[in-house]
Amino acid sequence: MALGARAETRCVKWRCGCGHVWRLLSLLLCFSPLVSGHIRYSIPEEMKKGSLIGNVAQDLGLDLKRLRSGRARIVSGESIQYTELKADKGTLVVNERIDREQLCGDVTPCSFSFEIILENPMELHQVTVEITDINDHSPTFNENTLRFIISENAVSGARFSLTSAEDQDVGVNGLKEYFLTENNNFVLEQNSNTDGRKYVKMVLQKPLDRETNPSLSLKLIAVDGGTPQRSGTVNIDITVLDANDNAPVFNQSVYKATVLENSPKDTYVITVNASDADHGSNGVVTYHFSDLHSSLLNVLKINENSGVISIQSPIDYEKGRKYELGIEAKDQGGLTDSSKVIIEVTDVNDNAPTISVMSFTSPVSEDSPPGTTIGIINVKDLDSGDNGQVNCKIEENSPFKIKSNLRNYYTLVTDTVLDREGVSDYNITVVATDSGLPPLSVRRTFHLKVSDVNDNAPVFLQSVYNTFITENNSPGLSVLTLRAKDPDENQNARVSYILEETNVGGSPISDFVSVNAESGVVHAVRSFDYEQIKELLFVVKAQDGGSPPLSSNVTVKILIQDQNDNPPQVLYPVQTGGSVVAEMVPRSADVGYLVTKVVAVDVDSGQNAWLSYKLQKATDRALFEVGLQNGEIRTIRQVSDKDAVKQRLTVIVEDNGQPSRSATVIVNVAVADSFPEVLSEFTDFTHDKEYKDNLTFYLVLALAVVSFLFITCLVVIISVKIYRWRQSRILYQSKLPVIPYYPPRYSDTLGTGTLPHVYNYEVCRTTDSRKSDCKFGRAGSQNVLIMEPSSTGTMQRIQSDRNILDEPDSPLEPCDRLAILSRVYPLPNAHCELEIGTLLDNLNYYINADNMIPSLCLWTRRKRDELQFIG
Repeated sequence: MALGARAETRCVKWRCGCGHVWRLLSLLLCFSPLVSGHIRYSIPEEMKKGSLIGNVAQDLGLDLKRLRSGRARIVSGESIQYTELKADKGTLVVNERIDREQLCGDVTPCSFSFEIILENPMELHQVTVEITDINDHSPTFNENTLRFIISENAVSGARFSLTSAEDQDVGVNGLKEYFLTENNNFVLEQNSNTDGRKYVKMVLQKPLDRETNPSLSLKLIAVDGGTPQRSGTVNIDITVLDANDNAPVFNQSVYKATVLENSPKDTYVITVNASDADHGSNGVVTYHFSDLHSSLLNVLKINENSGVISIQSPIDYEKGRKYELGIEAKDQGGLTDSSKVIIEVTDVNDNAPTISVMSFTSPVSEDSPPGTTIGIINVKDLDSGDNGQVNCKIEENSPFKIKSNLRNYYTLVTDTVLDREGVSDYNITVVATDSGLPPLSVRRTFHLKVSDVNDNAPVFLQSVYNTFITENNSPGLSVLTLRAKDPDENQNARVSYILEETNVGGSPISDFVSVNAESGVVHAVRSFDYEQIKELLFVVKAQDGGSPPLSSNVTVKILIQDQNDNPPQVLYPVQTGGSVVAEMVPRSADVGYLVTKVVAVDVDSGQNAWLSYKLQKATDRALFEVGLQNGEIRTIRQVSDKDAVKQRLTVIVEDNGQPSRSATVIVNVAVADSFPEVLSEFTDFTHDKEYKDNLTFYLVLALAVVSFLFITCLVVIISVKIYRWRQSRILYQSKLPVIPYYPPRYSDTLGTGTLPHVYNYEVCRTTDSRKSDCKFGRAGSQNVLIMEPSSTGTMQRIQSDRNILDEPDSPLEPCDRLAILSRVYPLPNAHCELEIGTLLDNLNYYINADNMIPSLCLWTRRKRDELQFIG
């Protein structure tokens, strides 16, 4: 994973003392523009040569052409090249077998670093490869056989230190526990140092008897915790001696010493001392490490005669800050005593700080207020004291700052309001520097993107959702699932579904369906009946969780599918409880004679409403049959005199549903040529005489009412026709000329389609209505007409006609006045204050005249209606 890359000009500090090439390369890098990056890989140990570690070109964002043109190569100060760069493919592969134990020992995590250099322009990229442990080593002992010489008078509880096993693996693959083969004298005692290393002692449980067993052979087995589990074994040979009265005794139970990190070889650490009260060879004491881990064998040494402990190779404070060593003093008689040496290592400033990212938020919203936390980092320095005190800051001017809340933890926060439209992303470089002499520092770059606010509404996957549901469903049934997507993130993309309120058949839609706000599942609230409602149409709103929330709507259409839940209903023949209705069949009926027809309906739809008719029972099945589709009852043979007069048929009507429903009807058939014969055969049926009398009465009453209404309507129609004929004859005899005239061009400036006028009329009437005289007053409101030049002559004629009407002694007859009136005042809202009856008579004449122009007839009718309303 690529951890970061930035371009800058700097000199690189090289820790190398291996030749002029490195010094020359260092000079070139110090005076060249340098682009640096850092990537880190993690691989298990013992990978085969040529195994892929990672794609360097892809992780560093480099093109393969750039690798080849820049002569990309690996630069490392190590003598062994564990990796190889395939410049043609841009990949990093294993070049030599990597043994984690050989490379790092007990240090975890184990890693090695090197640089990849490109030329023209110069680029330097650091690569760190972390090696993870596998269980490839078994626990081993430094010796094949442990030999003990123990006096037979050794008391129970005496302890004998055993050499600890070594397991070069670490973690769960490391040493787990010890086992001792079964015996009657010794048991194991396992303990752990403060550093977690296990050491073991053999405890005498039952005194030895040299005369019985002069020697014992045991096995100490060490097992690790890996999978599969590995083990190591060492033999323990015990020789039993005669009594040695006194064992060596250390003058201190615990020895403590301090040594400086990176101290040179043969540096004195401490001297241990033990005394033995015995004389002779039994009083000579030698010193040994009783439980020295293999990692310290080459670091510390002890003089077996003087007890002086010194350094063999430099000690690294970061690998071990404190060491606990088991020291054993042994006399010539085989008696021993043990003590402990604790060595503390003093730190020097030889480690730069390291920056670890605890959390980092990217992108951050542009409306985040100042002080918004965008990241938390942990800065550590393996050194201690002032060498481990770290100070952090942000390079360059940026709208961010760093704050320290807890020890070794720093918070990156915004310092000002961010503007996404101005800057959409930032590169934040954090520098951590310790307080050692000289100070060491490290840089880490964070790439932060600025996100926008909620600006996208949810979008349904479909514009309209159509689905089907069968009627008589169970309430709560899931009908369909609505899905809406919101391209925003987090809460802005959290969609809630809301059912928009609407009415279906006078009831709210929530009485029929519900929508799950989280999942968008539409449920049926109640059972649907196809015969009552055939479809549901409603709207669902998808609303996101942004602030302010955005939403969109979708139409959902649910079609109700029919079920066969209604049986057929027989319409004919009508089944009555108190009377018998019989169909008559003459004895002369031929084959196929139509007796009657059973009529039935089914309120269901589709194939559930397809009806079939079958003859279930019959007095004589050989005489009648029922049409399967049409329900017609016909004879299937010639009727004979032997056939019974009274025939009873039971017809069953079935629909085509699954399962099918049915209804039955009884049809009485009389085989006879005359009605009295039928009556004689059906005398056994009960008849209600009162019911027949009432039925006859109502039939006669209905016939009388219908006849009366018919005669009344006929008289009214004839009277109206005669009245209209008389009126038309009266007006026709007056011989009044009808010369209607309309202006060819005018328009209403008010835009209402009807020009409003108010007129006053004076009427002088003689006994002869044909000689009535009219006097027209001026209009209460003046019309405004828009005229074309070609209509000037028309307006002159209209003005001349008005002057004639205004003359009180004008010799015009009323019919002439009406003709002029139709030219001068052709508008439909003019009113005349004539005597209403007389004017109505004149208007009716014009209406019924044969030569009346239709348009003037319409105007005259409207005037008549207005006068009738006034009257």
